[in-house]
Amino acid sequence: MSRIVFLNGSFLPLEDAKVPFMDRGFLFGDGIYEGIGVLNGRLVDNEAHLERLERSLREVRIANPYSRAEWTRLEEELVRRNGMVEGFLYFQVTRGVSERDFFFPEDAQPTVAMFTQAKSIVHAPVAETGIAVVTVPDLRWERRDIKAISLLAQVLAKQTAKEAGAQEAWMVEDGFVTEGGSSSAFIITKAGAVVVRPLSHAILPGITRKSLLELSKEEGIVLEERRFTVEEAYDAAEAFLTSASNFILPVVTIDGRPVADGKPGPLTQKLRQLYLKMAGAPAMAAE
Repeated sequence: MSRIVFLNGSFLPLEDAKVPFMDRGFLFGDGIYEGIGVLNGRLVDNEAHLERLERSLREVRIANPYSRAEWTRLEEELVRRNGMVEGFLYFQVTRGVSERDFFFPEDAQPTVAMFTQAKSIVHAPVAETGIAVVTVPDLRWERRDIKAISLLAQVLAKQTAKEAGAQEAWMVEDGFVTEGGSSSAFIITKAGAVVVRPLSHAILPGITRKSLLELSKEEGIVLEERRFTVEEAYDAAEAFLTSASNFILPVVTIDGRPVADGKPGPLTQKLRQLYLKMAGAPAMAAE
């Protein structure tokens, strides 16, 4: 069965979905996107994702084409039509189609495209073994808090990681880790504190990050929202990342150096199980 996607008000087979040549998303990267995890056929943290979408659209002055209720209905229908139990739902909103000009078009309607990707998240092998990351310079613009579709710097960063045999890149600015190419970066100190960079224009306000911090507070885990250096990450007791497409993954090497004993740490594993339970996988808590 062909994968079903959503484009500008219609559900249709992927091969039939066509975006006009003069769409500003193609010409300028002029658009916003969101990605949402799906577990047991249910959207995870969807309200928070839609809230972030609304903020990003406001910041770049693109009209939101749907209400939250309408977005949710469309997302759930796409998941249903694809029979997806576990994976990732992606959508983007561009400023629309117009003659190429840097100024905002007067009458263009936003382009909305949405698709799903089936993926094993709960039982992903890397959740058991951990992943490698490498550090790279952060080459992005200054409004990283906006979830824009222009991702060339992240593409280059993640390709560098792949060529180094790693699964993610941690971007670095002025000696401090900002975030991953498509994730939020965390370390755990030898004293047991979970450390993550505070929100600002320098990083994306990750939704999985937000939920994990709330869960940590409920568990009485010590949190430190502050910047941390690459050297501090090398010396950490544990490290991990969060994202909507992976939830929580242990980081076991950074730039080829093992984090502690080079194995997923106990607090990282506990946090992953807490998040999985919240997301709808209570049976995983016993793993």
